[in-house]
Amino acid sequence: MKIVYIETYGCQMNQADSEIVASILKDNNYEVTNDVAEADLILVNTCSIRENAEQRVKKRLIEFDSLRKKKNWLRIGVLGCMAERLQEQLVKECKVDIVVGPDSYRNIPILLNEVEKNKQAYISTTLSEEETYADIAPVKLDTNGVTAFISIMRGCENFCSYCVVPYTRGRERSRDPKTIIAEAQDLFNKGYREVTLLGQNVNSYIWNKGELDEINFAKLMELVAKVSPLLRIRFSTSHPKDISQELLDVIAKYDNICKFIHLPLQSGSTRMLKLMNRKYTREDYMNKITAIKNTIKDCGIATDIIAGFCTETLEDHKDTLDMMSWVGYDSAFMFNYSQRSNTLAAKKYEDDISYEEKTRRLEEIIDLQRKLSLQSNQKDIGKEFEVLIEGESKRSREQLYGRNSQNKVIIFDRKNFKIGEYVQVRVTSCTSATLFGEIV
Repeated sequence: MKIVYIETYGCQMNQADSEIVASILKDNNYEVTNDVAEADLILVNTCSIRENAEQRVKKRLIEFDSLRKKKNWLRIGVLGCMAERLQEQLVKECKVDIVVGPDSYRNIPILLNEVEKNKQAYISTTLSEEETYADIAPVKLDTNGVTAFISIMRGCENFCSYCVVPYTRGRERSRDPKTIIAEAQDLFNKGYREVTLLGQNVNSYIWNKGELDEINFAKLMELVAKVSPLLRIRFSTSHPKDISQELLDVIAKYDNICKFIHLPLQSGSTRMLKLMNRKYTREDYMNKITAIKNTIKDCGIATDIIAGFCTETLEDHKDTLDMMSWVGYDSAFMFNYSQRSNTLAAKKYEDDISYEEKTRRLEEIIDLQRKLSLQSNQKDIGKEFEVLIEGESKRSREQLYGRNSQNKVIIFDRKNFKIGEYVQVRVTSCTSATLFGEIV
């Protein structure tokens, strides 16, 4: 029995992929550890969305390489988007033994055997148009035993001009809905009470193979919701162009589908959205938000925003701030634009906004969102919410935390309640990031 340590960076999809890799290795006589010092094999699952993410991984790989001075049998591998993007560079610069792209994880045991046999590094980064890992039951890592991810599709075909994902993860492929429902049922039987359906563009899911009628994302959500009324359903991440009224109606219909939508904006300027190849205008996005609010009562809305994309003017930036205020987002992921090689933006547009100006604009965005989040949370004071208990509060073992349907974290006194239970909590106070309450 060998020991593997898996360190994951980036999105929820990467977390789900690490669980697939853990399952593959478990079937090949490996045991997963959370202590890197115990490892015979270190795997780093990587993200290429931003330059700083790649730099963090490279520094970490240097640290891991130093461990080989004490353990010359230690093997190190890089998985995920950096593996697909950088390939031989990782072998030469970071001295890793295997480099494996997102569609080649089944090859990991074979590659490791070849490394031992031939004492050289191996690379496997061929993208697939078929691979979904639908037949692999993921090994849940760092789990609370309550919430879990289910990957329902892979790849992306939107080709947003700033994004490397279509190049590192390939074409869109949807997973057989029967396997998704079976995985959700299995997780529920094991005690999990919430699943998040994952995809790079989750609401473009479509299945039209075999004996089943065509299943789109709305229909899939309904099928998963019917597994049990005690199983909460979330999803991430959606693209505004694919948010349909059918999907909104399904979310509104089922109590166990969480009333929360993460709808990336990226920019509030139509001109910027066109340069980003986002395939919607400012007005289109506003219409989607209006439809959400009209269909789903008290729906939580979060977003992604990029500051300082190519040629962004102060007026474009103001459009983003104005849109944020108009929507009233509950939360947001906010970043400086980071140019990535081989993307359309890198080939076609000049990255002409200085780092200092990007940072200034980003600070304005963050400051505004902090105010919006506080306003949103203040409106919840006095309200009661059903909360799924996910764990102990970081502040005190005498307190528990969970999220409500709107994806807001609520902290409350433990009393006699246990992780995995549903409780009714009345909100008594808040910060911009957290609600505090009491069980009723």
